[in-house]
Parts: sequence; C-alpha cells; structure tokens
Amino acid sequence: MLKSIIVICTIATMNLAAIDLNLLVAFEALMEERHVTRAAERIGLAQPSMSSALRRLRALFADELFLRAGAGMQPTEKALALAGPIGEALRQIRSALVPDQGFDPAIARRRITIAATDYGDLVVVPELTRLLRIEAPGIDLAVRPLTDATVALAKLERGELDALIGGHLPESPRCVRHRLFEERFVCVRDARANRSERLSLKDYATLPHALFSAAGGDGLPSVIDALLARHGLKRRVAVTLAHVVAVPFAVADTDLIATMAERVARRFTHLADIAVVAPPIDIPAFAIDLIHTSRAARDPALRWFLDAADRCAGRLRY
Repeated sequence: MLKSIIVICTIATMNLAAIDLNLLVAFEALMEERHVTRAAERIGLAQPSMSSALRRLRALFADELFLRAGAGMQPTEKALALAGPIGEALRQIRSALVPDQGFDPAIARRRITIAATDYGDLVVVPELTRLLRIEAPGIDLAVRPLTDATVALAKLERGELDALIGGHLPESPRCVRHRLFEERFVCVRDARANRSERLSLKDYATLPHALFSAAGGDGLPSVIDALLARHGLKRRVAVTLAHVVAVPFAVADTDLIATMAERVARRFTHLADIAVVAPPIDIPAFAIDLIHTSRAARDPALRWFLDAADRCAGRLRY
C-alpha cells in the first residue's frame, strides 16, 4: 500500500501536459500481455510503434519497466508498483468517456467462459445459473474445470477465460481479486454413528479418514495434520478421492469421517445418509475469490456478470 501511495505521488508531481495517455494504455497492455508483439496487437499498434512506446515509458519513469525473460517480458519492481495506480486511472477515464451504452442484460447475447474449482461448481455456479436464467437468459455460461490454478491463471491473463472462481487461488499482479465470502470446515460421518455425541479430538484422530485431493495425492501434510501434531496426534487417511462429490457417499454406511467445506457438505445431507458435526479443533476458514483482469473495465457485459457473481455470493455469506 505504501509503495502504491509513493507511486501515485510520483505521478502527481509529473508534468501531466507532457504525458501522452496512449503511453499508459501501452503500459497496461504490456503489463497484461508481457509480450511486445501481443501487446501491440491488443491495442492496434504495429510492433515498432509499441517498441517506441516502451522506450518513451522507460524515459518517462526512469526505469527499464520490462525486461526480457525467455520469450516474453518480465516487469520490474517499479512496473509492478505502477500497475495498480495506472490501471485505476485508466478505468476511471474509460468509465467517464465510455459509459455502459445502455447495456441491458435482459436482451444481451453473450457467452461468458469461467473456470471454477469443484467447490465453485457446487456452491457458486448453481446460484449464478439461476440468476442468469432470470435476469440475462441470453447470456450463456461455460464453466471449465479449475484443476491447475497456475494454468487457469495464465489462460485468464491471455483472455481465454473471463474469470476464475474458487479457493486457494494464486496471486497475480495482472489480475484483480475480489473476495466473495469465507468458508469454514465441518466434519461428515455416517448419520447413525454416535448421532447424539459430540465428536472428541481423540475420536477424530482415531477414526479412519476419507480425503478429497484434486491433485491426486494423499494431501499430506495439511493444516489439519499440523493441528493434530500440536496435540501429539496423527490421523490415518484410509480413502483418498479425486472428486469432492464422492466424499459424502464414501462416508455413508461406513466408519469413515471426512473434513470438508460446510456449504458443500450440507448440500449432500439429503442425498447421502450423513451427519454434519463440528470439528473438535479450530480449523482456519478459507476465502472463496473471484479473479478477473482489467478487461472488465472495457466490457459492460463482463462488468455486469462480475456484479451478478457478487450478488450471488451475498446470498451465500453467513
């Protein structure tokens, strides 16, 4: 935050009359594409013109800004600090000069492509789908699996995806992260197993566990195992599953126990014979985020969609 404030103050002291706003547009394109040719194509410039713009940007800010790295360009520390203030300034200018032009979701025709984790598929996407069918029936939604967050983030940055929805998503200086809500953990077990008794820490460690692991591994070590280790305890993972929807059905009619996101677990209480119980240890909650790029500032339909996702999240917050 302090670094951004310093950058803003630096820009404010410059002679604004001497700054070509097209240079800031070029900077934004370079920051998002990390490639001179692709950045030039993005804003309709020839490659030599983009190279010239980069030279002028370097002179303006007295910094290299972008350094060659493999087949692309890597932003310097100063470029990363400039990205937020410049992006926000351009968003405000575009908003003032190019309003939504009467965008009407009720009659709009558009395809939105997102990637979502299993959690997003089960919890957020159904709410979003219902809202779209009511308010924007002409907007089609394509949901891709978000199994490799790094790959999905790269696709988002290249414009192959419009947004990502899920938890534990990586950071990117080229993307905007919006917190939808927080999720907490619960335990699920067979509905007939000690229904009236509170789950003890000893039982939790002793019972065999079912574990969801999208990566295909056994998921260890994890936060839960670290918490148990503080008490001198260790759990046994008896079953590892690749899909979270399989967890409640694996637990039902067995002695297994599983720890999973509460909103997911409660969706299965009427489908699988399971009970939801509080964990005996304090497991930190995790954030469910919506990630997009600054393209949304130039796209009324996408801006509307992102707002719709936030409204859906509002219904899901505790």
